[in-house]
Amino acid sequence: MEFELSWLLIGIPLVFGLGWLASKLDSRQWKREQKDAPRAYFKGLNLLLNEQQDKAIDAFIEAVQADPDTSELHFALGNLFRRRGEYERAVRVHQHLLSRGDLPKAERDRAQYALAQDFFKAGLFDRAESAYEALKGTAFDHDAALALLSLYERSREWAKAAEVSEQLEASGTGSFAGRIANYWCELALEAQARQSPDEARRWLNQARQRAPQAARAYVLLGQTLARQGDQAGAMAIYGDLLRANPEAFNLVARDYAQAALATQSEAAALSLLEAHYRRHPSMALLQAIALLEPSPEAQRRRLADHLRVEPALSAATQLLQQSQARQVPLNEDEAQLVGTALQRAVRPLQRYRCAACGFESQHYFWQCPGCLSWDSYPPRWVEEL
Repeated sequence: MEFELSWLLIGIPLVFGLGWLASKLDSRQWKREQKDAPRAYFKGLNLLLNEQQDKAIDAFIEAVQADPDTSELHFALGNLFRRRGEYERAVRVHQHLLSRGDLPKAERDRAQYALAQDFFKAGLFDRAESAYEALKGTAFDHDAALALLSLYERSREWAKAAEVSEQLEASGTGSFAGRIANYWCELALEAQARQSPDEARRWLNQARQRAPQAARAYVLLGQTLARQGDQAGAMAIYGDLLRANPEAFNLVARDYAQAALATQSEAAALSLLEAHYRRHPSMALLQAIALLEPSPEAQRRRLADHLRVEPALSAATQLLQQSQARQVPLNEDEAQLVGTALQRAVRPLQRYRCAACGFESQHYFWQCPGCLSWDSYPPRWVEEL
């Protein structure tokens, strides 16, 4: 009993001492490893902040070699490669991360998203599409869907873009009605190119229902009907546009007037255009009215009235052309209106523009406030360049 007790008294301090010694050795080794890896890592960050990307990449490669299991270093290195346009190297870095069996799911999804970005930036849209689709149901689901939407727009895959937009809208991201209507308009144009007018009209009607205030479907449908000889139908569609989006009616005002001439309904169309002009004066409406009432005296009067409301250079130019064509000089009031329009039009051109960055100013600067270049302003106004 005494023998066992003595060994126990000796063994406990010995085991404790050996454990303490082992912990100190492990701690020193861990500190040494941590000291070496972060040094290269922080060196890379410093070089990156100083915009020395080549040296930063070398530093991160050194850090990765010192600690190949650190995923953050791999992400930093891959992102640097992508920013520099070295997409093949970025792909290799992120594929290496995905090949690691010990990578947590969150880090694996992050690497998958980074890989998809590499493919997208490299223009490998088919591989990017597959990479983004693999992220469905992950934390990157929403970002991947937005990226897919951009990808489908670039590759002009309008049906897929509309499908992704519907999914995003259903997830509560916001309204995509306007974009979806544009996608369907693009599908209508493709159908027209395939000589499928019924399909094109179906797409355009769907677009009008999906986004009633979006102007494009009305414009395309009205122009399609006019080309097919249905001028009355075109006028009806343009009337729908006027009620749904009055500002956008300017886009079809001239078409509306031409359709009215073709259907011999000038009086009703003129009344509608004049009423709309009183609410929303514009040169597009004025030109449409001139088609229905081409009297030179009426046109000259309308141009002068328009210049009083909106001193636009286009109205002043047309008034001068009217005066020259009829060889009737401008009266004092008309000359003043034309002068006001010219002064307004020339004001943005009486500025100096930096030749280095394009920064414009009314004052001449020896050093550009935009890019800080010296003597970069030509001593001439923009209108003289």
